[in-house]
Amino acid sequence: MDLRKLKTLIDLVSESNISELEITETEGKVRIVKGGGAAPVQYVQTLAAPPAAAPAAGAPAGTAAASAPAVEAAPAGHAVKSPMVGTFYRSSSPGAAAFVEIGSKVNEGDTICIIEAMKILNEIEADKSGTITQILGENGQAVEYGQPLFIIE
Repeated sequence: MDLRKLKTLIDLVSESNISELEITETEGKVRIVKGGGAAPVQYVQTLAAPPAAAPAAGAPAGTAAASAPAVEAAPAGHAVKSPMVGTFYRSSSPGAAAFVEIGSKVNEGDTICIIEAMKILNEIEADKSGTITQILGENGQAVEYGQPLFIIE
């Protein structure tokens, strides 16, 4: 989506009675939410999932279902969830060591990652003491509000 179209959408939302607008196109999705001040804009680049392979001719009907991935159970332990939408970073800078690794012992209040939202780096702290058993976020990837990032046991 080009910048002129995005600016037009922001102007339309700010001048109208609507409080939220979401548009999905082939190259991505735009969500504009009107707040007290300027309207924040969230632009998400989405990629199409590869099409599912059709079962081979002559294969039994149950084969396609058997090859489908099983639904994963929720991980055991305490999930540290993202408090905001943004970009997940495991370290304070690209060359620095990660705040935590699998097996790291953390105390409540220790910084475990950073989420960048609107050019502001927000330190995310452990909300429970324990040992990091899983890291669910990918460095440099977008995260959603409430998305599990770490599992602490």
